[in-house]
Amino acid sequence: MSQVDVTHEEAPDGSGREDAEAASGAVETAAFVLGLRARGVRDAAVLGAMERVPREAFAPLAFRDLARRDLALPLPCGQTMTAPSVIATMLAALNPQGARVLEIGTGSGYATALLLRLGAAEVVSLERYATLARNARSRLDALGFGAAMVGLADGCAPPEEAGTFDRILVNGRLADLPQTLLARLNPGGRLVGALGTPAGPRLVAIAQESDGPWRQVRETPLRIGPLTPGLAAVL
Repeated sequence: MSQVDVTHEEAPDGSGREDAEAASGAVETAAFVLGLRARGVRDAAVLGAMERVPREAFAPLAFRDLARRDLALPLPCGQTMTAPSVIATMLAALNPQGARVLEIGTGSGYATALLLRLGAAEVVSLERYATLARNARSRLDALGFGAAMVGLADGCAPPEEAGTFDRILVNGRLADLPQTLLARLNPGGRLVGALGTPAGPRLVAIAQESDGPWRQVRETPLRIGPLTPGLAAVL
């Protein structure tokens, strides 16, 4: 009896390699989500959004192999792409579904995409660096998140024509939250950001109630960089 050759060759169209890459990507994505759960992220909607929005597509090319790790990554203009667990914690506190959202600090555009994936009705994202705003706009368009409006502006003092918002996400640490931001919250609206405290940056949530703003600084530590007010003169 002749020996049967059971060697599996790659299909001429390369589909075998593509299937292997897809399987590898699925495993890596599953590990990414499980890692976030291990770090305390429990919100199912946020985990689902982070599973479906590829962080590596927003990371600088030199750091894409680290995109599925819970690490902050360098961005141009001396900025950083916030660690996934920090973004997840802030988004869970924000609950953007159905809301008109103002995002302060577009950065790579990753959080912008997550806001849309979580069902935000509208996202207005303001970035102080022209380079980052331009790059984020390009990525968002290429990945099908063109509904987001990315503007070059001082996020701590949003332009009057931007109007008011149901939710405000502050992607950075502040010594205190400016009244110019709180004034943009609609009744029943919510702002989520990070405040510097003696114990380090902590999650802050502010709700705009009928009798005035309600503020809570939580014990949740956030590894997040400072947010610089103003519009960058260069870059």
